[in-house]
Amino acid sequence: MMRLKLHVWRQKSGGTQGSFADYDMTDVSADMSFLEMLDVLNEKLTADGSDPIAFDHDCREGICGACGMVVNGEPHGPRKATTTCQLHMRSFKDGDELWIEPWRAEAFPVIKDLVVDRSAFDRVIQAGGYISVRSGSAPEANSTLVPKLDADAAFDAAQCIGCGACVAACPNASAMLFVSAKVSHLGHLPQGQPERYARVRKMVAQMDAEGFGGCTNHKECEAACPKEISISHIARLNRDLLKAQLTAAEEKKVSESA
Repeated sequence: MMRLKLHVWRQKSGGTQGSFADYDMTDVSADMSFLEMLDVLNEKLTADGSDPIAFDHDCREGICGACGMVVNGEPHGPRKATTTCQLHMRSFKDGDELWIEPWRAEAFPVIKDLVVDRSAFDRVIQAGGYISVRSGSAPEANSTLVPKLDADAAFDAAQCIGCGACVAACPNASAMLFVSAKVSHLGHLPQGQPERYARVRKMVAQMDAEGFGGCTNHKECEAACPKEISISHIARLNRDLLKAQLTAAEEKKVSESA
């Protein structure tokens, strides 16, 4: 069993001031997951009549992205390509001090304790991260051939679980990795071509409206991403955005001269 000193961010609501609260854990098994360790702490707090720590979680399998929190300054904790729910206490040592806090971004306001409102991501998706044209029922697998490189790139981008670690890691709180993954996922496939440039314009405009910062190529997003999504998707988004803006400007000229 390990002894740990926890410093956990406690905040009753988004409209109140928060601060770190200290907790001593004396019976932490190395086989526990990080969230199981928090469950044990919450059981003790509940038994003592105290308010348990609020934190997001759902699948606990590294799929949903809900479990995001910052552990010792690192989104999702110290292990690369690992969500918080997949992080195990054997990643830490007896006597360690752990500082646990929520994502820090203007676009992700704190709801309570370690829970933040990530609905800004939902609104970015609603702005254009879909295919609205009728593509019919599921086609036969080989009826529409997709080049291997495009298929691999689309699959890499499609792994994004929308956890927000990229935003939490970025010094500018940029959401470019998330947005570029969603744009690139559809933009590499034949079904995504009709709305390709309208999609990137709408999603980037919504991202800016939500208050996310700009990308300045720190690459912290790629390092923190639990699915190791490449920043090459950001470069592709920028190319598509430039083409979209040039196309829109040309269309405007044509309409004005008509």
